[in-house]
Amino acid sequence: MAADSEEDLLLRSFFAEVSEVERDNEVVRILACFKLNPFEHLNLSFNSSADDVKKQYRKLSLLVHPDKCKHPQAKEAFAALSKAQQLLIDPQERDYILSQVNNAKEELRAKRKKQLKKDNTTKIKALVDEGKYEHQYEQSEEFRQQLKLKVREILTEQEWRRRKMQMRISEEEGRLKKDEEETKEMWKRKREHEEQWEGTREQRVSSWRDFMKGGKKVKKGEIRPPKLKTEDPNKSYVQRPVKRA
Repeated sequence: MAADSEEDLLLRSFFAEVSEVERDNEVVRILACFKLNPFEHLNLSFNSSADDVKKQYRKLSLLVHPDKCKHPQAKEAFAALSKAQQLLIDPQERDYILSQVNNAKEELRAKRKKQLKKDNTTKIKALVDEGKYEHQYEQSEEFRQQLKLKVREILTEQEWRRRKMQMRISEEEGRLKKDEEETKEMWKRKREHEEQWEGTREQRVSSWRDFMKGGKKVKKGEIRPPKLKTEDPNKSYVQRPVKRA
């Protein structure tokens, strides 16, 4: 009885170790996945349904949950799974990813069609099988791997274009913001100048009145400016300054 109990303990310990290894391996697999393809994170095929996504998420999330998995990056793997599920149950995000998958399939089909034209034997077989040959090929592991790589390529290109567009939008927003700030600063300076001009209005008016009251009287001891004789056509005669006593 004691021997059986000890054997049970050893068996449980063994399965616990196996389970821990599986958890660690799953964390490593998830973190090694292509970041832009949520199907890879959940280890699902592209034709998986929304229900398949939810079931697979529940299964894998239990494996890598930080409370149950001791791997130091379990939290990151769990977050990656959560994000993947959110993307694939969101209709708009899911349609976008599947549209890129369809684009990848079309590119691979076009490439294969060119290859078939060069291979008469394969071409004849394809015609005889009436499309069955191509259908079988697309179910093969070779095609799945090619599709996986092509999807990565297309998603990468789309993400790069998106980032470039976002960068251009940010630059344009920055330029518009700078122009707006410069315009505000210009109107601020203009307003300050107008306020300053208006603030000195009384002083300017008073100065002008004082000037008008003074007329053209010359102060005592002041030398008059030179005066031209009106009858001198060449205006060459200049009256000498007269100093008054």
